[in-house]
Amino acid sequence: MRILHTSDWHLGQHFMGKTRQAEHQAFCAWLIEQVREHQVDAVLIAGDVFDTGAPPSYAREQYNQFIVELRATGAELVVLGGNHDSVAMLGESRTLLAQLDTQVIPSVAEAIEEQVLVLHRRTGQVGAILCAIPFIRPRDVLQSQAGQSAADKQLSLQQAIQGHYQALHALAEQRRTELGGGLPIIATGHLTTVGASASESVREIYVGALEAFPTSAFPPVDYIALGHIHRPQRVGGLEHIRYCGSPIPLSFDEAWQQKEVLLVELDSIGLHRVEALPVPRFQALYSVQGALDDLPAHLAEVAKEGTPERPVWLEVLVTSDDYLSDLQTRLAALCEGLPVEVLRIRRERGTAQPSLQRQARETLDELNPEDVFEQRLGSETLEEGLELRLKDLHRQVLNELQEGQA
Repeated sequence: MRILHTSDWHLGQHFMGKTRQAEHQAFCAWLIEQVREHQVDAVLIAGDVFDTGAPPSYAREQYNQFIVELRATGAELVVLGGNHDSVAMLGESRTLLAQLDTQVIPSVAEAIEEQVLVLHRRTGQVGAILCAIPFIRPRDVLQSQAGQSAADKQLSLQQAIQGHYQALHALAEQRRTELGGGLPIIATGHLTTVGASASESVREIYVGALEAFPTSAFPPVDYIALGHIHRPQRVGGLEHIRYCGSPIPLSFDEAWQQKEVLLVELDSIGLHRVEALPVPRFQALYSVQGALDDLPAHLAEVAKEGTPERPVWLEVLVTSDDYLSDLQTRLAALCEGLPVEVLRIRRERGTAQPSLQRQARETLDELNPEDVFEQRLGSETLEEGLELRLKDLHRQVLNELQEGQA
């Protein structure tokens, strides 16, 4: 059976005031081509389909259109909710989408057997059993207890999540037996994991109260399709526990990454192979760095990928000890005539007074809360782990507010 593993689409994202609509449209079209070319049986989207709990109408339209076009290929679709997704919004259409061979799991189900799904091959034969696990909020699996320390809360949450995985795995094994055996079992997840190997480099990223989920706590399934981390990677060096990453760069620090989706082949024995399918870059995105004297050469190099119709989006990090009050004007002069657009200017040193305005004409009325937060964060020099933690906490607060208003 062939599974296509993808995640973290973030449909509807606005990036430094720019819409990603065209990129997402191109990605969806490319993905449909891959499903046809590789005769994929099922597509798994492991969370964060949308960028916010209240996505713009065009993002919902892209989602619906993809589902319709995917059904025409003969492949099934499973959509898992992520920490960016609204449980209510994803869940409102799940009954309708089930008629289009799409199964939506927006959150942990009250009856967990609803999260054990049977996946089919294009021929209609049963191909695999799926433990469909979305982003797990603490309230989904845990009751708060008075007097617990922060460490106690983290341990309790980890144990509760582990228990949820183990319970679903037991149900999946039971279902496999009922179907005659010989079927691989797959699990999903939208969380941060830590490699079991001590030599594995681990970044400190927080989801809710849980720092990271150890790979040893996963059940012994054949493949675990993860979302939430945007960089594609094996977890703990293990071939069967994978993050596919986001299909487009969602921040300038992802500009260097080769984005991909994962083509996973399984049979009755288990995992056969995992092949990375490189996603084309639909919008050139670069972060350039240097002193003002060095920037012309850097700008000329990256400008080769731009066109007047689709300029390269740039972040410029100026390395200078001097405070330059006319920095924006100087950069505008350097970029004149080049197919580039500077979306953010940063200084290497933190002595310059931060500003929330990217351009003189931009006001707070034109920015959403995430734009303001991103720009404010961009004016600080923070360790990567701390910056990622702040981003996750900010998104969690926004999602809770949006769900409270739904």
